Amino acid sequence: MVIKFAFSNKYIYPLPEGHRFPIEKYELVKEQLVYEGTIVETQVFDPGLVDEALILNVHTAQYWKHLKDLTLSPKEVRKIGLPVTEMSINRARNSVAGTVIATDHALADGIGVNLSGGTHHAYRNHGEGFCVLNDLAIAATYLLKGNRAKKILIVDLDVHQGNGTAKIFETEKRVFTFSMHGKANYPLHKEQSDLDIALSININDHEYLNILETNLTHLFKTVDPDFVFFQSGVDVMAGDKLGKMALSKVGVKQRDHLVISNCFSRNIPLVITMGGGYSARLVDLVDAHCNTFRTAVDLYS
Repeated sequence: MVIKFAFSNKYIYPLPEGHRFPIEKYELVKEQLVYEGTIVETQVFDPGLVDEALILNVHTAQYWKHLKDLTLSPKEVRKIGLPVTEMSINRARNSVAGTVIATDHALADGIGVNLSGGTHHAYRNHGEGFCVLNDLAIAATYLLKGNRAKKILIVDLDVHQGNGTAKIFETEKRVFTFSMHGKANYPLHKEQSDLDIALSININDHEYLNILETNLTHLFKTVDPDFVFFQSGVDVMAGDKLGKMALSKVGVKQRDHLVISNCFSRNIPLVITMGGGYSARLVDLVDAHCNTFRTAVDLYS
């Protein structure tokens, strides 16, 4: 089976020098995967721009209008933490489209991959934390409205709580949100996921993986999902500028294997999105993200 990877460099815009968000990582991850032969160019597709109707299934009409018209207030733009321009809005729409189309691939082939996405801090009526639109929420709602999934599990292992996703689905019983994140980290105000596990600073591989394995085993039995989204942020890795955890690169790869292999062995359709990562060394950041997709290719190909 040939896995398809959503990716486009059309909307990768330059950020001001010194900005904390390494936007170049997306193209570098794709280039590395192709260079090393993990994937070939024909597996990569441009998902285009997500339809506005799918955005409006989740986000408020007012918020979407302010985004399109570029009329967010300076305070709202600062909360997002990225420039709000026509290019950045198209970038967000392209990222969402990748996750939506990945759900189709997952239903057909078992797995779908977006070399972007995981924008879990976006709420219905505002963006924050480098997140403009919530691709996980939009894609999950796309599945539910189409009656293509009955019980969705969102496994969010970014170091930062998936606060926007938790809030969006707080009353939606068909979506179970699981966030395993740093306790002493952004966001200051945490929302209530269906299951939150707040971890201590400098947690190591052994402790982290034991906690994750125990909870994944429990969730797959009790939630019994028929679709899984994996937000695979690698900002849990030691040396991440925003992470405060101490997982090794090997430990992060073992984390990925735990999630992906659980879905593979149970034949549950899986969508993987990238999520956060802000390592001081760009080469380590790219390699850690690549490990997620190498793991998927090893299992599913």
